[in-house]
Amino acid sequence: MISPRCWGKSSLIEKASQELLKQERDIIVVKMDLFNIRTEEAFYKGLAEKIIVAASGKIDEISQSIKQFFKILIPKITFSPGPDMEFSISLDKDEVIKQPDEILDLAENLAKTKNLKIRICIDEFQNISFFNDPLGFQKKLRSHWQTHEHVSYFLYGSKRNMMIEAFSSPSMPFYNFGSMMFLDKISLEHWKSFIVQRFVDTGKIISPDLAENIAQKAGRHSYYVQQLAQLCWLRTLEKATLEIIDVSFQSLIMQLSLLFQTITDRLSTTQINFLHALLVGEKKLSSKNVIIKYGLGTSANVARIKKTLIEKEIIDQLQGEIFLLDPIYEAWLREVYFKKIPNLVEN
Repeated sequence: MISPRCWGKSSLIEKASQELLKQERDIIVVKMDLFNIRTEEAFYKGLAEKIIVAASGKIDEISQSIKQFFKILIPKITFSPGPDMEFSISLDKDEVIKQPDEILDLAENLAKTKNLKIRICIDEFQNISFFNDPLGFQKKLRSHWQTHEHVSYFLYGSKRNMMIEAFSSPSMPFYNFGSMMFLDKISLEHWKSFIVQRFVDTGKIISPDLAENIAQKAGRHSYYVQQLAQLCWLRTLEKATLEIIDVSFQSLIMQLSLLFQTITDRLSTTQINFLHALLVGEKKLSSKNVIIKYGLGTSANVARIKKTLIEKEIIDQLQGEIFLLDPIYEAWLREVYFKKIPNLVEN
């Protein structure tokens, strides 16, 4: 599953997991986030820990699982006592890289032994590109995972181009590994009913039109819609008004102003000029007139700027349309940054 950050991937997985666990008692859901995983060794360590804890529970069961399913690798186990028992394992770096089979087959072997079905959900899967040999690593995963009958894998990430390349390119190990899903924004109708109901649940009122206004101002971006709705709710004593929404929206922009200024300060002048052209509605960004008007250099430079801004997760392109990923950053650029600096074009 592919979608930009904060569009609701993790929440969707959590909700689906809850529903699944209600329906079937013999299922275990394992969740792993690769956000801060940068090495193959760290992946194996994290995966082993998540699987063992999810399928076991008590210290005795964890120890037994390790003895039962590790014959070649000899993990060192560490427990932190307390109500929320923390468990970690350490592995010999050289050995685990040479012989990762026990970990890659751990879920399948455990599921067969305990008569379970395991669902493994891995977030920010594209981060495997940081590993020393990402292609070789993917080949290892595929060679093991495609043989598993009791384990299913749900892989999701926010870097669309990297995820699409990994799963749709015939030259990649994960080509046609499973179904690909692009997570769209939640529709206005769903946002309207959700926001209205949340106000009602707390003894306050907001009209469907104003609820829609909140969702539109926040670009139907899941994180920002909820943040803006909360700011409106806090300012509402009994019934929300358009003035409350406008004030809350400006407050949200200013809350993030320092962050947005920092992001913008890290961009080159031509990158800022590119965003300027985009926000004023220029469609042919590689045309001679636009390049001259906004000081973009050359058509080849425009392509490089676009590629860089996509890699920085500032813009994205879908069906030929280029857009800013962060709707509040877009509003800040329009209403604050470009108003203060009306002429960014280099002479």
